[in-house]
Amino acid sequence: MNALTLFLPCAAGVQDLLAAEVQRITGTEPKAWRAGVALQGSWRDAMRLNLHSRLAQRVLVQLAQNAYRSEQDLYNAAGNVAWELWFGPQHSFKVELTAQHSPLQSLNFATLRIKDAIADRFRAKFNDQRPNVETRWPDVRIHAHLTTDAVTLHIDTSGEPLFKRGWRQDKGDAPLKETLAAAMIAASGWDPRSGMPLYDPCCGSGTIAIEAAQIACNMAPGLQRPFAFEKLKPFQPHVWHDLKTQAHSEITAPVAPVFGSDVSFRMVDFAQRNAERAGVAHALQLRGGDALQRPPPAPGGVMLLNPPYGERIAVAGVAAPGGGRRASQRGAPAGPFDQGVDEFGQPLSPARSVAGGREHAQSETGQQVDDFFERLAAHWKKQYAGWSAHLLTPDLKLPGKMRLKESRRVPMWNGPIECRLFRFDLVAGSPRKAESAALPPAGPAPQ
Repeated sequence: MNALTLFLPCAAGVQDLLAAEVQRITGTEPKAWRAGVALQGSWRDAMRLNLHSRLAQRVLVQLAQNAYRSEQDLYNAAGNVAWELWFGPQHSFKVELTAQHSPLQSLNFATLRIKDAIADRFRAKFNDQRPNVETRWPDVRIHAHLTTDAVTLHIDTSGEPLFKRGWRQDKGDAPLKETLAAAMIAASGWDPRSGMPLYDPCCGSGTIAIEAAQIACNMAPGLQRPFAFEKLKPFQPHVWHDLKTQAHSEITAPVAPVFGSDVSFRMVDFAQRNAERAGVAHALQLRGGDALQRPPPAPGGVMLLNPPYGERIAVAGVAAPGGGRRASQRGAPAGPFDQGVDEFGQPLSPARSVAGGREHAQSETGQQVDDFFERLAAHWKKQYAGWSAHLLTPDLKLPGKMRLKESRRVPMWNGPIECRLFRFDLVAGSPRKAESAALPPAGPAPQ
């Protein structure tokens, strides 16, 4: 188990950040693809990546890659894999298949043939015993990916997608996934070792702030959840115990302040409870308050936000009753990375920009949105000189509406929705970007 081919899928646009993270965790030289990172690693590396990665969707072990032309070729490829080295007939399993430009007519039938091959192999080796298929809560997940002429088979060491850290129980209508929040933080270049504060003025249930607080405390994101590898045959409990013990020993006091606020006091209460479960309630300060009025919590730092949009914005900049949490997610498939995309980060349907407005909200709500962002920019220029603001949106024209000039734009996918993370370097009374050398450089932030 010391010469495994590992693949960590991620959203398109995050692969370079993920490659830097993987290198920090394992010390290896990974290769970045369009929607993931591949590397040669050990079983211990697979466990460490599950425990420490903030950006990956899953950690997959590649078991086979073969050419194919028909469903029978898929059956043969799956039947030649030594599945019995990974799990036994007492386990349950599920086959999940994704495809790009596959010539096969039915992907459901292709999935069935792979499942049959696995079951038949177990029957032949275990006196007609075979693992059961469980589609909802399987012990083992097997991922098959088809291209035009090749099938790749992986076994999943993660189980539930890695954005499910285990601490978020209170959330709004369309919460930001933890992996996307971590990608925003990494892309902003925020380094907590500098002591520079991070502030989310539209924090919702606290995802960005909590992720940042865990980074500031050097807390591994996977400490509070189980993983699929714990049920696989190569699992060694004493090795996993040592990895978790080491991760606990590396937790420190916060090295940089983290702040969050939201116009909805209900969401602030959610964020506080989530922070307590995440073990970082002591490492961040959460307050209620309108983003159009709240003064900066510190003299200078990094703002990071996925702003409220659409129905939740009233003319005065306060929460509209019953409105949704995020426009970039409303009307789109739920989830930034694991919903609306395949296991390799590829959109399952064409990207749809929500920035142009939902069908019933293009006029009045659209004007409220434009007014909100124009007033937000004015507030920033008046109160937040010396800060850098990083704003995630699918609206490519938003800088013009805010009368701000972005200093950087990072492509980032929120599920099937193509977004940009805009960076604005704020100067009092001017939309021009700051020339301050005190601001952090854009790029991946250390964990």
